[in-house]
Amino acid sequence: MTGIVADVATSVLMLGGAAFCLLGAWGLLRFPDVPARLQAATKPQTIGLLAILAGAALQTDLRYASGLILVGLFQLVTAPVLAQRISRVAYRTGYLRRDLLLADELADGLPDAADTADDDPADTGDEEPPG
Repeated sequence: MTGIVADVATSVLMLGGAAFCLLGAWGLLRFPDVPARLQAATKPQTIGLLAILAGAALQTDLRYASGLILVGLFQLVTAPVLAQRISRVAYRTGYLRRDLLLADELADGLPDAADTADDDPADTGDEEPPG
């Protein structure tokens, strides 16, 4: 795309992406607990970044736009994984408000952090203690 159509599309994508990032940052400050904050930190931020990258890709040459596509794919792969790991740590350590949970599917499936800290993965329990 060239000309005024590309400029308008770039402006819309970049302003929309900036708005998504701004709303995500506002939600990160406003929401009460870790799962809600992670929701605000990952989904709107990812959509905002992808929109900004798409707007930038419209204004660059194809060989440079391919690098922007790789940045977007990296963001799509890493953001959900990091959010899941951070939320799992927050759940295990008690840094979330359980009164806000509608359902707690992890209550029976996860051991406590204190139970896993003392476990030795090499210890099978078959050996008798020396002495």
